[in-house]
Amino acid sequence: MIDYFRLITRRKNVILDKKNQMGDKKAMRIMGLDIGSHTIGIAISDELGITAQGLKTMTRKSNEEDFQEISKIINQFEIGKIVVGLPRNMNGSVGKQAERVLHWIRNLKEKIRLPVVTWDERLSTVEASKVLLEADLSRKKRKKAIDKLAAVIILQAYMNRGKNSDEGSFLST
Repeated sequence: MIDYFRLITRRKNVILDKKNQMGDKKAMRIMGLDIGSHTIGIAISDELGITAQGLKTMTRKSNEEDFQEISKIINQFEIGKIVVGLPRNMNGSVGKQAERVLHWIRNLKEKIRLPVVTWDERLSTVEASKVLLEADLSRKKRKKAIDKLAAVIILQAYMNRGKNSDEGSFLST
């Protein structure tokens, strides 16, 4: 009966693999980012890429410091892919804020060698705000949590729709 279950261990990840169905696949976490002008909301997936959890809201400093902080998180949680919310206009066009995010992504890719995909984040902050209002949080607590929750919404939508592929993303950079 022990042969029925096989433990796959790679680096720090441990997965229970029934009947060796996964083969040599390695578990990979995905990071979701909601880039704002003052903060970055950060979410990460579980090892199987099923659920997204909010990690933190990072106050932006300089690109260099932001990338260092993100690199630490990537190493700590063994991230294999990054999903960045792209703030398209309601008509689907790319506006000024989306151009800023795309420029930020180009700079990120110079520092971090991971696949980066964008995901349409229209209304993710509105949805996060509604959730926090329903939770009856004070304005101060909502302000602290909104970007992190928006990152969770972006990442979860990506995982639900694309099943960890680039299907459904608007731009794979």
